[in-house]
Amino acid sequence: QVHLVESGGGSVQAGGSLRLFCAASGFQGRRYCMGWFRQAPGKEREGVARIGFDNEYRYYDDSVKGRFTISRDNAKNTLYLQMDSLRPEDTAVYYCAPLVCGGWRLASVFDSWGQGTQVSVSS
Repeated sequence: QVHLVESGGGSVQAGGSLRLFCAASGFQGRRYCMGWFRQAPGKEREGVARIGFDNEYRYYDDSVKGRFTISRDNAKNTLYLQMDSLRPEDTAVYYCAPLVCGGWRLASVFDSWGQGTQVSVSS
């Protein structure tokens, strides 16, 4: 039902920037808050940033606050994550997902994770 396709990852030196994309389909994206997650090898998946129905409400984990910017284009069913001042600890596979607004709980419409996109930051 839900199809999520992440892209835009790559390899960059510390201090560099990347812009991630999440193409969503199979559900009414306008009616869901959305979020970005990441998972490093050997670690649990963690929430990075989330956004409301439009670009007004935004929340960031302390580890990325001031460096990452989440945004969305509902007309294109696309979620974005602008990542600046990247650090080696940002290295992970990044995923997107629809959320219950106000937290990191996955929305009931969610049924599977996308393939994710790899971000590698070297010193």
